[in-house]
Amino acid sequence: MRDFSYFRASSVDEARNAVLQAGGALLAGGTTLLDLAKCGVDEPETVVDITHLSGLGEINVDASSAVIGALARMGDVADHPQIRAAFPAVAESLSLAASAQLRNMATIGGNLLQRTRCPYFRDPATFPACNKRNPGSGCPAIGGVTRNHAVLGTRNACIAPYPGDLAVALVAFDAFVDLGSRKVAVDDFFLLPGDTPENETVLKRGEMIVGIGIPASAAARNSIYLKVRDRQSYEFAAASAAVGVELEADGKTVRDIRVALGGVATKPWRARAVEQALIGKALDVETVEKASGLAMEGAVSHGGNRYKIELAPRVVARAILKMAQNVGGLA
Repeated sequence: MRDFSYFRASSVDEARNAVLQAGGALLAGGTTLLDLAKCGVDEPETVVDITHLSGLGEINVDASSAVIGALARMGDVADHPQIRAAFPAVAESLSLAASAQLRNMATIGGNLLQRTRCPYFRDPATFPACNKRNPGSGCPAIGGVTRNHAVLGTRNACIAPYPGDLAVALVAFDAFVDLGSRKVAVDDFFLLPGDTPENETVLKRGEMIVGIGIPASAAARNSIYLKVRDRQSYEFAAASAAVGVELEADGKTVRDIRVALGGVATKPWRARAVEQALIGKALDVETVEKASGLAMEGAVSHGGNRYKIELAPRVVARAILKMAQNVGGLA
């Protein structure tokens, strides 16, 4: 890790202006920036400290929405009683992420901007070629060890998976990212790799996340986040699902259902085909399992990650059936 200068911003505008300078990087919880600097992926010339900016750490929930400041800590959001009541999948996605120590440091804004755990991306000394780090140099993961890589939203330029949990739940419930001057749906905030995998979000230089908003809904209130991984703690998802369900007055028919996937795609992945297949239906095992298979439409394996194409629909089905049982709508 090379030497860098330190600047403590006193306002959002001052922070934005500071990162416009070459080599500027924002510092909040630091759990991502420090990690990337240690492995040589990120080499900031100036670290812009935003941890003391006022008003960005608040968590406000009312009948219509939740508004969460970018500097709110993961642990505080996960434990917030109103978040847990109105948006349980959001709270669970945070509780199942990282370790307690990291959750007590990491911020919501930083969590959304975490970079992939692709080992080829994170080891520039051994693998200098990587389209995310060095555009046009190639993707060493293709033809390499692919067990943890994406099967949805991939291109020959990149098959690295998005690693986060929170963004999966946010995508499911139509949340938006507040950039101060504009608001962007979380589903649109993250970009598919296309031919420019170095561009992971729509965030422009000089912009910063100031908060997120989540509309309240019955589906968000009746929601769950299910995460399957190689070990029970401090591990990224092999496949995960955020699911929310709202039933009609008869208590059986689906009025609204939200399904999003994590661990299997290059960005948080909304499974709209699954949703459309279940709206207006009763949730029995056969119907749910058939619809859940649609989650893998367009999936492409690269050898070692083939198991995800079978695993993900099972995770989706388990989450939907568990949620249906919770709300008394399992036929």
